[in-house]
Amino acid sequence: MDGGARLAGAPVSTPAPPRTGVLVMAHGTPSKPEDLLDFYTRIRRGRPPTGEQLADLRRRYDAIGGLSPLAERTRAQVEGIAAALESSEPGRFRVAYGAKHTDPSIEESARRLADDRVRSVVGLVLTPHQSSMGSEEYLQRAAAALDRADDPPMVPVRQWYGEPDLAELLAERLRRALAAPEVAGRRTLVLFTAHSLPRRVVADGDPYPEQVAASAASVAAAAGLAAADVPWEVAWQSAGRTPEPWLGPDVLEVVRRLPDRGGWAVVVCPVGFVSDHLEVLYDLDVEARRVADSVGVALVRTRSLNDDPAFVALLARVIRAAADEAVSRR
Repeated sequence: MDGGARLAGAPVSTPAPPRTGVLVMAHGTPSKPEDLLDFYTRIRRGRPPTGEQLADLRRRYDAIGGLSPLAERTRAQVEGIAAALESSEPGRFRVAYGAKHTDPSIEESARRLADDRVRSVVGLVLTPHQSSMGSEEYLQRAAAALDRADDPPMVPVRQWYGEPDLAELLAERLRRALAAPEVAGRRTLVLFTAHSLPRRVVADGDPYPEQVAASAASVAAAAGLAAADVPWEVAWQSAGRTPEPWLGPDVLEVVRRLPDRGGWAVVVCPVGFVSDHLEVLYDLDVEARRVADSVGVALVRTRSLNDDPAFVALLARVIRAAADEAVSRR
């Protein structure tokens, strides 16, 4: 990457600061096994996990190869976004990455952009849907870090699930999954999944479930499921281990009940996730597939978006649109 749209911390080749900062935010994941305790403690808001909890998390990571590829995938996405922005408007953007639970933190990267004297900071979270427990937490942390009188204004991108190209990218993956040999000759159900939330959040008016449902409907339409007479549902996954009720039905429950309908295959399209990580590689590829195998149901998952050039180009367009709108309001 050259010019203004480079990752914060990289050598600067131009003396003048870029006009617009971009803070790309994601969950974060440990970069080495010995970081797992600190990572889990951050997730628990400073409360260390019990030995049993830590061992369970380590078991899940071991099941997918020892570590999640999320750090590598996110780095590739951020670099792709920066390259796409630089290609379209050389020198305009300065891109930084901030993580919720690892380093560099959201706050650290927001301050770095402010210190670079950008005129504004477009904040984008690598999750397509708006949620008070998801994207809003990231954006609030970034805005709180930019609290000095001379800090640049924050331009939040609260959701981007409605981008038409996103539905087509996911639909293309869905069509390929439906053509998999494991699915052939079976009645097929498509499950669109996203991370569950406590029901109390939804009761307070969180838009997340409606946005996930809208995403599912858009992808189903783009993939032509109605014309192919393929039924689909929204299911939830990866609920927290708390006693309060969470959004359902859980994907595992749906898979377990399928044998009552006859010989089925399930194609899972995780519309709430954009990268390979623990909730995809373990919760779906290991846990959900184990349940499917136990009841004689074939299970296939759509490929993750990761750093697909078309996907990172889409995110770059979202960022440019937010930056342009902010300029027009000045």
